[in-house]
Amino acid sequence: MAGSIETIRSLILDGAPGEDIAGVDLPEAVEAAFVRRDEQEMFEGISFEERDPRKSLHVEEVPLPPLGPNECRIAVMASAVNFNTVWTSIFQPVSTFAFLERFGREGDLSARHNLDYHVVGSDAAGVVLDTGPGVTRWKPGDRVTVHCNYVDMEGHEGHDDSMLDTRQRIWGFESNFGGMAQIAMVKSNQLMPKPRHMTWEEAACLGLVSSTSYRMLVSRNGAGMKQGDIVLIWGATGGLGGFACQYVLNGGGIPVGVVSSRDKVELLHEIGVEHVIDRKAEGYAFWDGDRQDMAEFRRFGKQIRSFVGEDPDIVFEHPGRQTFGASVFVAKKGGIVVTCASTSGYRHEYDNRYLWMNLKRIIGSHFANYKEAWEANRLAYLGHIHPILSKTYPLVESGEAAYQVHHNLHKGKLGILCLAPEEGLGVEDEDLRARHLDKINLFKRFSD
Repeated sequence: MAGSIETIRSLILDGAPGEDIAGVDLPEAVEAAFVRRDEQEMFEGISFEERDPRKSLHVEEVPLPPLGPNECRIAVMASAVNFNTVWTSIFQPVSTFAFLERFGREGDLSARHNLDYHVVGSDAAGVVLDTGPGVTRWKPGDRVTVHCNYVDMEGHEGHDDSMLDTRQRIWGFESNFGGMAQIAMVKSNQLMPKPRHMTWEEAACLGLVSSTSYRMLVSRNGAGMKQGDIVLIWGATGGLGGFACQYVLNGGGIPVGVVSSRDKVELLHEIGVEHVIDRKAEGYAFWDGDRQDMAEFRRFGKQIRSFVGEDPDIVFEHPGRQTFGASVFVAKKGGIVVTCASTSGYRHEYDNRYLWMNLKRIIGSHFANYKEAWEANRLAYLGHIHPILSKTYPLVESGEAAYQVHHNLHKGKLGILCLAPEEGLGVEDEDLRARHLDKINLFKRFSD
């Protein structure tokens, strides 16, 4: 007999033991945020900026996710919005149904993902409900966060770095059954222990952007930041940038943050970022029509040097088209521009003379491998890294949350409550939380 979502929610909120959770019957259908295959042309002829996730992202019941070998189903207490949710919901730069179709051709288990709907979400924190054959590390009742590196590693290419596996995917973006649902399906190797001092919605903000920032800055696969490195961070109060600031400060680097308002400047000062550029107050305009303005690049570089006396060793780049030419220009001789995403456009332009004649490097970075994701999660587990969560929405308002991210109307991360009935639940280690309460309260100010 099919169980109920309310029974699962009550067991988790009451702290029921794993054997009780293992014995619960799962429902036949769950609520989820998804896009529809038959609507993927709905924004045809509409510009990127004008496409509205609130029109395409539906929250309704879908069938319970399937379960196969080396997979787990989790009760999702909270999820979070990433820019890939925006891309999925506006069907640009490509419809993600193309990803699901390609995935579906790989075999019977993969074919389960190729459906007429795509459940989104690449972040989650929750509780393991059941496990498929071959899962030995996790059991029902375990409290977990999810990283989005979705890969079997059958091929040899990814055994040194799983992000190089030819079949590596991002869960909830290039696969189905993502985290913005009451119950999600993941590979068991995506699970990590939930930090015991965090709420559900705080823990849900860790997976994608914290791990991405860790790889970009700390890992040998990224910039390999060392003590004393000057790091220019675009969007320094955003989901990626907020974590980047913490990794630079923790690692003995010198962050120079770039933000878009005075209140964001003050917030960065409070978390220890001394050097901050308010690009709107300074009036930076890196593009003059269809051409980049080199005078603005020079003015920008001069302001950075006025703060720290040198050009940046590392540029933490993710806006893309609007900023990339400036990033290449201001990096020091022999410096690094490490880039992921392109939220302002993925066709970049830069003057290659400033790259090759000054021996600069561009490093492409995409999410994180298992080791990097675990290292990032461990730092959060120990209280050294904390998410910047500015607002939390109920699952039914997922479209509005994606709209806020699409138009950069938010700070830090936006959480999504799935099975958690309210914010503030899920804390297990009150002592550790109390020790880090000043940091937690400071980051909460990003929502003010």
